[in-house]
Amino acid sequence: MEQSIGQYFSMLVFSMSFGLPVAVISVALGQGKAAAAAFEGMARQPELQAKMQTSLIIALAFLEALVIYALVMFFLLYGKLPATDVLIQAISNAGQAAVSATGH
Repeated sequence: MEQSIGQYFSMLVFSMSFGLPVAVISVALGQGKAAAAAFEGMARQPELQAKMQTSLIIALAFLEALVIYALVMFFLLYGKLPATDVLIQAISNAGQAAVSATGH
């Protein structure tokens, strides 16, 4: 039981520490590609600059919303983590239980 709890918390910490940076990096790359394509289109057809600029702002807002969702998930998962002293106590209790079960 303690092992599954430990695995749960370790995967929770891993997802928190890995998920948000991956979301931020991917959205940053997507925003860069969208802006580059929009600027290239504006350079090719300057008469459509206003329409392209509006479309670019809307696209960037949708991309940024993904990072905000990832940030909200980060804070929701952060609330699921136990206090450090409680986790240390649970790990030490599990270790003592394992030692007493083996009879050493």
